[in-house]
Amino acid sequence: MDMTEKTIDSEELFDGRVIRVRRDTVELPNGSTSTREVVEHPGGVAIVPVDADGNVYMVRQYRYPLKRLCLELPAGKLEYGEDHRECGIRELSEETGMEAGNFEYLGVFCPSPGFCQELIHLYLATDLREGERHPDEDEFLEVERYPLSELVQMIQEGKLQDGKTVIGLLLAKEVLQK
Repeated sequence: MDMTEKTIDSEELFDGRVIRVRRDTVELPNGSTSTREVVEHPGGVAIVPVDADGNVYMVRQYRYPLKRLCLELPAGKLEYGEDHRECGIRELSEETGMEAGNFEYLGVFCPSPGFCQELIHLYLATDLREGERHPDEDEFLEVERYPLSELVQMIQEGKLQDGKTVIGLLLAKEVLQK
């Protein structure tokens, strides 16, 4: 059975700095119509920087939508058309000051495919060298270091809830154990 939904009409509702929102009218597989609200986002990259002792460099920053501080992997938004590897290397340097001798692709995931087209690419960064942090002018964060095993325990206890962080850390754990 072909379950593809065909776009009949599309209306832009919002065009912001980070996202665009549109409402589409679609034809369903059974021939009837429905609407879909879609958030367009260029995607992002998250990096799991692990030092020689098995410690992961994390960033703590205030997340306005949640109204709280969050502990997360270093990450950033892609520009439309930007190479995700280059974005990851840039974001690692900006947020932590680190450069990686090894930058291994872990994969990609869809955070909210029911309404958003965003994809987040994940990288494992090892063979780290410290440098100067240079965050964006509207970015306020602290770099913290944790043993990977402690971060996995924090996931299990519900203390880490950010999707890219949970997925990235668990994928990195699997790769590093091999």
